[in-house]
Amino acid sequence: MIIERAYAHVASGDAREWPWSVPCVRALLANGLRFTAPVTFLVGENGSGKSTLVEALAEGFGLDPWGGSHDWRYASHRAKSVLGERIRFDAAPRGRHMLSSWSARKGFFLRAETALNALEREGFAPDSVSHGEGFLEAFRSKFLRPGLYVMDEPEAALSFTSCLELLGHIDQLVKNGGQVVCATHSPLLTALPGADIVEIGEHGMRNVAWHELALVDHWRRYLGDPRSYLRHVLA
Repeated sequence: MIIERAYAHVASGDAREWPWSVPCVRALLANGLRFTAPVTFLVGENGSGKSTLVEALAEGFGLDPWGGSHDWRYASHRAKSVLGERIRFDAAPRGRHMLSSWSARKGFFLRAETALNALEREGFAPDSVSHGEGFLEAFRSKFLRPGLYVMDEPEAALSFTSCLELLGHIDQLVKNGGQVVCATHSPLLTALPGADIVEIGEHGMRNVAWHELALVDHWRRYLGDPRSYLRHVLA
């Protein structure tokens, strides 16, 4: 474990304005977000704020919001988000040196929509491989050392078998001392044994078990009887 808790303090944030209007952000301001396992999955519908949250966590740790490793921080012209500027961490015992020294921090921020640019900066020549293979090459080459690894919907470019390979990389990474925070819609990824799952929504944030996730229930129902869902969306 590198971090045990993330939190933020805002002297005057208008609850009617983004991002302070987002329920999970309000929950972060009120109570913080505790990490009790080396892998934490953030799950929620589109628009729930999970991407806003993981981006802010990455920024707070010093990772480029555009994506990439700590060595490439702020390769883009994009400024930190107002939430990312305010994120602070309580360090786990193994992460104290890393959080006290900027040069000691290690990690990677992988976000689906900017992954190709980030991978190119990291020397993976994504034009020569598929999008998914570029993702996996980053996992194989960069997700190795102790550090904080933040991912935003990595399954977007991966097949079923590639998602399974990703789980293997994550498992090996945490055995090597890494910590992972991942926003996802994948019931496959969230089934990783020992991982914490935080469900994000109008309620804010709450820890849930895998079998309690709405997305797991929906996928199970859909695969059992697709027509029961499709009749509501097809003319």
